[in-house]
Amino acid sequence: MTLHRRPLRLPVLVAVLALAGCAPGDSGTRVDPPPTPPADVAGFCAALHEELPETVAGLARAEAVPESDLTAAWGGSAIVLRCGVPKPPEMADPQQEGVEVNGVRWLLEKVPDSAGGGFRFITGMRLAYTEVRVDKEHATDAGMLVGLSTAVAKTVPEGISSY
Repeated sequence: MTLHRRPLRLPVLVAVLALAGCAPGDSGTRVDPPPTPPADVAGFCAALHEELPETVAGLARAEAVPESDLTAAWGGSAIVLRCGVPKPPEMADPQQEGVEVNGVRWLLEKVPDSAGGGFRFITGMRLAYTEVRVDKEHATDAGMLVGLSTAVAKTVPEGISSY
């Protein structure tokens, strides 16, 4: 039996590499960035982005697509962060529930099952509003905010954002 060695043709190699790059599961997590915030808010968000933890609630950081200093994700889309969101109207409601974690106040809002369920947390009393959405599987308690609160406290000064 004779073994023939054939050279791998360039078009075949290119096609294989292209398919490998498009394999399901290899793509990042789609996270829509908020509308472009003012420059000072964007600067706080960029600083926050650099300090975000690699894991949240035991979930590894995922690639957020499109890449932006305003977004991050963990565990695929289980936990999604958007920094620089406009002031939510819920902030004016004194009846809204909230939690404080590591010196950072978070507005707490249950997401209806019709919108995917889980919870939405938004920082309050900071110069940039940061929103964190947690799917219903991982929304068991506010403990997952510990690492995120540490990063927010370090990078986003206290105050009331006018944006």
